Amino acid sequence: MPPPIQKAVLDLVLKVTGGSIETVKPDWLMQPSKAVSVKRWPLLRAMYHDLTGQDLPDLLPAGNWRGLDGLKIPGAAPRVIEVDEAPHFNNYRGMTLRRYPANWPLAFDIKVWIRKAHDEPKPSGGPAKPVPLFPGDSGRHTQRAFRDALADILSLDHGYLPTLRIADFEVKGWIGTAHAQKRMEELLQEKQVL
Repeated sequence: MPPPIQKAVLDLVLKVTGGSIETVKPDWLMQPSKAVSVKRWPLLRAMYHDLTGQDLPDLLPAGNWRGLDGLKIPGAAPRVIEVDEAPHFNNYRGMTLRRYPANWPLAFDIKVWIRKAHDEPKPSGGPAKPVPLFPGDSGRHTQRAFRDALADILSLDHGYLPTLRIADFEVKGWIGTAHAQKRMEELLQEKQVL
């Protein structure tokens, strides 16, 4: 079950857009590889090296990735939608965001995300044990940063619109209020989704 703020944000996005959300598990995300990501592989390798100091294998093991929420608005291609809470903002995420190509199409303000990552240099969300492909004490945090980058970068090469990210700090003051629908509509217009 999603955290309360995530559920509230997704419910409101659906109400405003008239769209639907389903969990998507595309091959390009579930087992990223050089073969399916050839155009972006140098960028992904650089990010992975920044995070781990290691070389990215040409084929990542299956089973290390998660599904994402896919937003489908009538008459438009699908897009990934993510609700980013505190664990998504730290120095590791900042490292990946700073590697994005200039003017990369996104439905969030990358400068705000980088600034927030800089403001929260230490990862939140408790200890982060090593996980496959992401060794060290910050394994889970580096894995999350890399996964977020994969969703933002690879989705465009596979028929998705730019990733929509809504941060908890963007909605916390109004998400449960009477004017939440109007505020969400304004936020989605600002992010060029509507």
